[in-house]
Amino acid sequence: MRDTVQIHVTADLPIRVRALTYANRAEVRFGKAFPVVLLVDSDAIAVLRRELDEVSAVLDAAAARGGEPPEVTNY
Repeated sequence: MRDTVQIHVTADLPIRVRALTYANRAEVRFGKAFPVVLLVDSDAIAVLRRELDEVSAVLDAAAARGGEPPEVTNY
């Protein structure tokens, strides 16, 4: 059995973010009726942003080359 949860985030998937100041973290909700919630500690927000920027650059570069599959980034 897998020990991860996977969701497919698309451009039309509702995403709502709010600061949980009492807990020093952010809440990211994906979806409406049965949302998946990602809790991110404030110290990890910059790390998450950096990783998303990195993978975005890789995907953009692949698209510029004609849609070649992106290289695998560190997991």
